[in-house]
Amino acid sequence: MLKVLLISSLSILLFYSCRKDFLPNAEGSMTPYSIDYPTVLKNRIPPMVIPSDNPMTVEGVALGRKLFYDKILSGDQTQACASCHSPSTSFVDTARFSIGIDGIAGDRNAMPLINIGWASSYFWDGRSETLEIQALEPVVNPIEMHEQWPNAVARLQASSTYPSLFEKAFNTNIIDSLLVAKALAQFERTLLSGDAPFDKYLRGEPTGYTQAEEIKMIQGYSVFLADAEFGGADCFHCHGDEFNPLFTDNMFHNNGLDEVHTDLGLGKITGNPSDNGKFKTPTLRNLVFTAPYMHDGRFKTLDDVIDHYSFGLKYSATIDPLMKNVGNGGVQLTPENRALLKAFLMSLTDSSYTTNPDFQAP
Repeated sequence: MLKVLLISSLSILLFYSCRKDFLPNAEGSMTPYSIDYPTVLKNRIPPMVIPSDNPMTVEGVALGRKLFYDKILSGDQTQACASCHSPSTSFVDTARFSIGIDGIAGDRNAMPLINIGWASSYFWDGRSETLEIQALEPVVNPIEMHEQWPNAVARLQASSTYPSLFEKAFNTNIIDSLLVAKALAQFERTLLSGDAPFDKYLRGEPTGYTQAEEIKMIQGYSVFLADAEFGGADCFHCHGDEFNPLFTDNMFHNNGLDEVHTDLGLGKITGNPSDNGKFKTPTLRNLVFTAPYMHDGRFKTLDDVIDHYSFGLKYSATIDPLMKNVGNGGVQLTPENRALLKAFLMSLTDSSYTTNPDFQAP
């Protein structure tokens, strides 16, 4: 779908690379990394597809983790990837718009990094088709790290630690942007979440809830699944269910935010007017940490989001057919069902994700 974008993105990769792409030497010392899939992900969906030219290794993941938290990649060495993707908030920025090194804010909310290894495109508008391509952009983005890759690579190459770390991870101490992106992608593929109360319920384990709370969670899940004509919110089409525990379809939808689209979203990337106003479906996991919500962070609370789908849908030419109740303004959830739906959504909170020692700064 994004063939033209892929070609241009690959050109960017080659432009910023200091040398040709590098495939790890099979005879090298790298240690294969065994991905520890949470049970609910392992049992219900296929494993991530790992690129053949970027296999997961212990050394590569460790290098990516160090790079993720290092401010050396930014123009003035004041920001790292973690500056806008903090582990304490499920790797998201709680500000509506993140501020770059020049004090300039963007116009989109930072997306959380949760179970992103299953996605086939990245950013709200899908402009990067792989994690490796995505990892290149924040460094050169003028409203983010605002640096040129040759400069960032030169600092890494001149450091006392990075050449040896790249040697361990990729069998070369000659650093380039592609290897940096590969290391970052390896680390980001380890950021897995699947130990929320609802996950424990599916595993038949104690949820940590009282009986009354557990009943509300289950009733809320029924609201989540049910069609509006039966008093439900009809959420599962875009956000999955127990058989799609990512709680996102990783696709793009116009969910009735605006009648006129000042931000075209996917449409700006594809050039197809039928894609205007479509944005990537975010995961519903760890919503308690990831406010504000939507691509532009317009909703401060989860109640605001539920109210939008209940009463606030706006019609436009590209409105998703799944927003079939737009003529009524939304699914018209009752106060009781709004509360139950919220209880279910809160049960997707995996607090251990924010404190996992493997995800913290090294």
